[in-house]
Amino acid sequence: MRIPQAKHDKSGGAQNWLCKREERVTAPLADPSPPPPLLPKAHLSEEEGERRAEPIKVLVTGAAGQIAYSLLYSIAKGDVFGKDQPLILVLLDITPMMTALDGVLMELQDCALPLLREVIATDKEDVAFANIDVAILVGSMPRKEGMERKDLLKANVKIFKSQGAALDKYAKKSVKVIVVGNPANTNCLTASKSAPSIAKENFSCLTRLDHNRAKSQIALKVGVTANDVKNCIIWGNHSSTQYPDVNHAKVKVQGKEVGVYEAVKDDNWLKGDFISTVQQRGAAVIKARKLSSAMSAAKAICDHVRDIWFGTPAGEFVSMGVISDGNSYGIAEDLIYSFPVVIKDKTWKFVEGLPINDFSREKMDLTAKELREEKEMTVEFLSSA
Repeated sequence: MRIPQAKHDKSGGAQNWLCKREERVTAPLADPSPPPPLLPKAHLSEEEGERRAEPIKVLVTGAAGQIAYSLLYSIAKGDVFGKDQPLILVLLDITPMMTALDGVLMELQDCALPLLREVIATDKEDVAFANIDVAILVGSMPRKEGMERKDLLKANVKIFKSQGAALDKYAKKSVKVIVVGNPANTNCLTASKSAPSIAKENFSCLTRLDHNRAKSQIALKVGVTANDVKNCIIWGNHSSTQYPDVNHAKVKVQGKEVGVYEAVKDDNWLKGDFISTVQQRGAAVIKARKLSSAMSAAKAICDHVRDIWFGTPAGEFVSMGVISDGNSYGIAEDLIYSFPVVIKDKTWKFVEGLPINDFSREKMDLTAKELREEKEMTVEFLSSA
């Protein structure tokens, strides 16, 4: 089968996410003959089998970047939506990145992945957001040297206001939106406010990387695997004010579940270096690699989206930035704040009733204060954008 080569207009254009381009590249990746059954009939009901045979359409923005490069293969081979779920991948990036995106497209073709029915590479929002089931918004304006936080927020308001409007106009109303590009919490709030016809609960931002970092630090300290640690919490903002909380976490030690404080036996570390290590881990990776986290970020995105799609395991909760409306932890409403959640039937719920000590209260309020400040600046920029 001859696969069409990607063709992109090289005439230039706006150098930001708001550019409008008409170019669309579609590359069929599956043989046109009917695919074999994805699972034996005994394993699926007739209705479920028909549903699974229909591809779901997944958008990844910033698709030529390093996080997406680690992410796309995992999605395309079935690690996120299941080994029997066909996919259409939509790749969106800015016009200057279209040549690099062409290379990503070719590599996805060359992987010869059976679940991948089609890849659409584009720099045009109306093409990218059309009838999508899932939007993973990785692309954002990075912080540049000398840039103030308000300048970063202002630049990203333009991006996520535009993408929110595209979601509102073109995406399915059931779309699940995951914001990764920083500042992720406030970018997520901007996108949600710009898409009023889509439920606020359908928007979430990534704090799973911080959650995974917390699990890993505890596992390393105790000498177990990360899979033996559960129910860590990241409260608040995906920033250095986040609060990694292990007061409710459990560790399996020699076959028995115990509290983290009992397992670690070092309260000073848990209230000091543990918290600062998780808070500053991204900066430490940049210092060592001269690049930001990519492999671990992609893994966290997969974890986050897979839990939305299939639910959280019984007895476990995860951290996710979600709309704060109706929470029982004293956090102001109308913020995207990271809470412990459980997920069932693609719907998240707050984990309720966890006792909060004074140490935790102070740190939860501190990160909430930062999010309120970001929101105030964003609302001002939204009105003028």
